[in-house]
Amino acid sequence: MAIRQAVKLEQAKVTMLYGRLDAARDKASQALKTAYAAGSEMTIARERVEREAMAADQARRLAQLHAVENGLVFGRIDLGEGESTYVGRIGLRDDDHESVLIDWRAPAARPFYVATPSDPGGVVRRRHIHTRERTVVGLDDEVFDLEAMTDGDRRTLVGEAALLAALRKGRTGRMSDVVATIQSEQDRVIRAGLAGALVVQGGPGTGKTVAALHRAAYLLYTHRDTLERRGVLVVGPNPMFLRYIGQVLPSLGETQVVLATVGELFPGVKAVARDEPEVSVVKGDLLMAGLVEAAVADRQRLPQGDHLEVELDGEVLRVPREVVARIRERARAVRLAHNMARKLFVTELLRELAADRARQFDDATALTNFMSEAQAAAFERELAEELAPADDDAEQRERDLAADARDLWELAPVRRALDALWPELTPEQLIGELLSDAEALERLSPEGLRWWHVLRVPEAGGADGWPQDRAFTGSAAGRGREGWGRDDWAAFPWTVDDVPLLDEAAELLGQDDSARRRTERREQAERAERELFAREVMQVSGVADLGYEEMSAGMLADRNDGGGAMLSTAARAMADRTWAYGHVIVDEAQELSPMAWRTLMRRVPAKSLTVVGDIAQTGSAAGASAWGQMLDPYLEGRWREERLLVNYRTPVEIMDVARDVLHLVDPALEPPESVRSGGDAPRAVRCGLEQLPQLVAEEAAAIGEGQVGVVVSDGAYEAVAELFPQAREVEGPVVVLTVTESKGLEFDAVVVVDPEGILAQPQGARDLYVAVTRATRRLAVAHGGALPAVLGNLQSKEDRLVDQSAL
Repeated sequence: MAIRQAVKLEQAKVTMLYGRLDAARDKASQALKTAYAAGSEMTIARERVEREAMAADQARRLAQLHAVENGLVFGRIDLGEGESTYVGRIGLRDDDHESVLIDWRAPAARPFYVATPSDPGGVVRRRHIHTRERTVVGLDDEVFDLEAMTDGDRRTLVGEAALLAALRKGRTGRMSDVVATIQSEQDRVIRAGLAGALVVQGGPGTGKTVAALHRAAYLLYTHRDTLERRGVLVVGPNPMFLRYIGQVLPSLGETQVVLATVGELFPGVKAVARDEPEVSVVKGDLLMAGLVEAAVADRQRLPQGDHLEVELDGEVLRVPREVVARIRERARAVRLAHNMARKLFVTELLRELAADRARQFDDATALTNFMSEAQAAAFERELAEELAPADDDAEQRERDLAADARDLWELAPVRRALDALWPELTPEQLIGELLSDAEALERLSPEGLRWWHVLRVPEAGGADGWPQDRAFTGSAAGRGREGWGRDDWAAFPWTVDDVPLLDEAAELLGQDDSARRRTERREQAERAERELFAREVMQVSGVADLGYEEMSAGMLADRNDGGGAMLSTAARAMADRTWAYGHVIVDEAQELSPMAWRTLMRRVPAKSLTVVGDIAQTGSAAGASAWGQMLDPYLEGRWREERLLVNYRTPVEIMDVARDVLHLVDPALEPPESVRSGGDAPRAVRCGLEQLPQLVAEEAAAIGEGQVGVVVSDGAYEAVAELFPQAREVEGPVVVLTVTESKGLEFDAVVVVDPEGILAQPQGARDLYVAVTRATRRLAVAHGGALPAVLGNLQSKEDRLVDQSAL
C-alpha cells in the first residue's frame, strides 16, 4: 500500500512536469507562428530576416523538446527538511519562473550522481524514477541518512539498485544514454573542464564511451557560447559504431554534434575499407608527412634543357632555365600552399614569354633586308606606329605585356608547358600518382624503395579494364595511373589509411583562392551591414522577450547569409575540411595512427579534446602502445588522465576468462573490477561451421529478449556471414562482425568464432581480449580444432555440439 502511494505521488509530479514540457512546446510553436506573422511594422527585408532567424531557433528548440519526451524526469534527491529536487533531461520552469525540473548537467543536479554512502554530500535519499511513456512504472531508493527521513518517507522506501536493473535490460542494437545511472567516476569525466586534453583510460565495460557522449552534451550545455558556433566533433572507429551511438546525444537534447570516422574527415571521401596491417603501418608513419611534402616540391619543376621552349604556329618562345629557376624560388619564398603560389609562378612566367615574344617582334625589323625599298619603308612605318606607345611610355609597355600574357594563357601549348612545370593538383591526384610510382618513391625518400614493396598490391589479371602492368596501394586490385586525370583519382576507392595522406596533401596544396578572397572582401562589407541590420531587427522583434536562447547579431547575420536555406553548424563543419571545432572527442582512440592524429589535431586548434580508449585493446598495427606516444608531439605536459576502474557491463565469470587473455597481452595488466556476478558460466563448444547456426539459436533462446553478437576472425568472416544473411546490421537480433567492427559495442550473448584465427591476427591476443569482453550475460567460444591454451579455463566446461568438420 505504501509503495502504491509513493508511485501515486510521483505520478502526480511527473504528470505536472510533462504538462510544463507541453507548455514549452506550445510556446515555441506559437513563437514560430508569431515570427511568420510578424512584419507589419517592418520592411519586407527586415521581416524576412526575422522570420528566418526565428524559424531556425525554434526548429532547434522544438527538436530538443521532442527529443526528451521519453524519460523526461528520472531522478529525485532529498536534501533534508522536506527539500526535494527533481532531475531530468532538460530544465523546466513554472509560470513564476521557478525551477521545477533541473537539467542533469546543471551544478544543482550533481549531488544526484556523486552522492555515496561514505560521502553523501548532504543527500538524504536518492530516488530513481522509471517511466514508460508518461507513466511511472517503478521507483528505486538509495538512502544515505535514514535518521534524517520522516516516518512517512521510510515507509515508502522501494526498489533495487537502478544500475543493476539497467544492466539486466536486453540490448537493442542501439546504445542507450545512462543519464539516470551515471556513476561517480563517470561523473568526474563528464564534468571535467573544457580546456586542454583529457584522456579517459578504461577497460571493457567501464562506460567510457557513454561517459564521453554525455560529456559532449554537458560541455555544450555549460559552454554553449564557446561551442555552439564551432561545434563538437565525435570521432568513432567505424560506421557501425556511429550507428550504434547515434541516438544517445539526441536523447539528451543535443543535435548539433558531428559524428564521423577517420575515413570521413576528408570531404568528398567516405572510406570504409582498411589496408593490410603492414600497409597501415607504413601509411600511418609520420615519415609519410615528409614524403608528401617532398612530392609537392617535386612537382615544382624546371625545364629539361637550357630553356623553356613553347612552339606557337611556327614561332618558338623561349625563357632561360635560370630565369625559370629564379621565378620558382620567388614563388616558393612567399610560403603559400602549392596551388596558391602557382598563380605567382604562372603570372611571372607568362610575362617572360610575352617579353620574349615582344623581343622577337622587335627583331622582325631585320626582315626589311629582304624587302624592296618601298616595302621596307611601309613596314617600318607600321612597326613604328605599333611600338611607339611602348617606346614612349614604360607603363603602357607593361600594360601591353600583361595583355599579351593573358592572350598567351588562352593558348593550349602555353598551358601545357606551364602545367608541366607547376601543375594545379588535387590531393587525390597527388597521392594517387605518388603511391603508384616506384621511381618517385625511391627518388623522394630513403625509405621509398622499401615502401614500394610494402605498398604495392599485385595486379589481379587486369580486370575491369585496369592496366595489368601497374599497381596502386589501398585497393584490393592494383590500378594504374597512366593516362589518368583528376576525375579518375577523385573516384578511386580510397581506404581509411589513405585519408590522413589526402588531408596532408590538401594542407600543402591549398586552392587558388584569388576569386574567393575577392568575394570575401565584398562580403565582409555586406556582412557588416547585415549585422547592423540584425541588431535593429532584434531590438524591434524583442527576441529575448520571447524566451528564446540568446542569439547574437553575428549569429543572426550568419544564418541569413545569402538569404537561402540555413545550414546547421554540423552540416557546415562536415563540408569544410578546414573547420576548427571547439572540442573533439575521440573514441577507441588507441586505434589511430600517428598520421591520423596529425589530421585530427588540425581540426581542433585550441587542443580541447577528450581522448577515450584502452591501450590493452589496441587492434591496429599502426595504433598506440602508450598515450604519450600519440599525444606528446602536440600536447606535451598539457594532457591529463582519468582512469575508469569499475566494469559495469561484464560479469565476473566472463572477466575471469578475459583476465587470462589480458595476461597474454601483458602480464602486468589487470582488467577493471566487475560489479556483479551470476548468470550462466561461459563455455567452449566444439562444432563445425555448418552447426554454428544451431549454437547461435541456443544462445538466442537462452537470453530471450536481447542481442547475440557473433564475433569472428577476419579469415572466417565471409564464411560465417553467409550463414546469417540478415545479420550485418547493428540493430538485428543476431549481428555478425569482425573483432575490429565489434569495438565499443556490447551484446547480451556473444559467440566467439575461430579463436585460433583471432590469435593468429597481427594483434591476436588484444583482439581475443576484445572479443570475449563484448558480452553482458553469456559467452560461448566456438572452435573446430584444439582450444587455445589461453582459454584453458573453459576446457572443463567444454560442450560438444557436433563432431564434424572443423571451422
